[in-house]
Amino acid sequence: MATPEFVLALREHIGTAPLSLVGATAVVFRDEKVLLGKRADNGSWQAISGIVEPGEEPADAAARECMEEAGVVVSVDRLALVQQMPRVTYDNGDQVDYLDLVFRCTWVSGDPHPADGELTEVGFYDLAAMGDVDDAHVRRIALAMAEDDPATFRGGRVRR
Repeated sequence: MATPEFVLALREHIGTAPLSLVGATAVVFRDEKVLLGKRADNGSWQAISGIVEPGEEPADAAARECMEEAGVVVSVDRLALVQQMPRVTYDNGDQVDYLDLVFRCTWVSGDPHPADGELTEVGFYDLAAMGDVDDAHVRRIALAMAEDDPATFRGGRVRR
């Protein structure tokens, strides 16, 4: 996975200390199927995702990642989920706290293909045949399925 230049520049200043980043996940539907890709780095199947660039609207990042990683144009329909991911520590020691914004998207055009090397396989798959998708991504897909439900989030409630 290519690390964005702004992250490399920050790492020059903070080393491997925890870095908060915003991620965008695009759950893309076409008919009764969902767009899934197999990651090149760890082989897991998931929805298309990536880091929001500085100054970029998160929904635009979701659409951009779909084009960059899978070669498809999408419309971003609604925010489905806001969640803080558990801290990730990479092999080189870099620590990242991702705030993940999950968007429901609709396919507009393009035949899915591994466009930039981040995915080894990509395509539209039947929702009933998601056996290789981990529970966290199944949850993202389930929350994005409804066309007009409000976004789901944790926290922000009065503690007693």
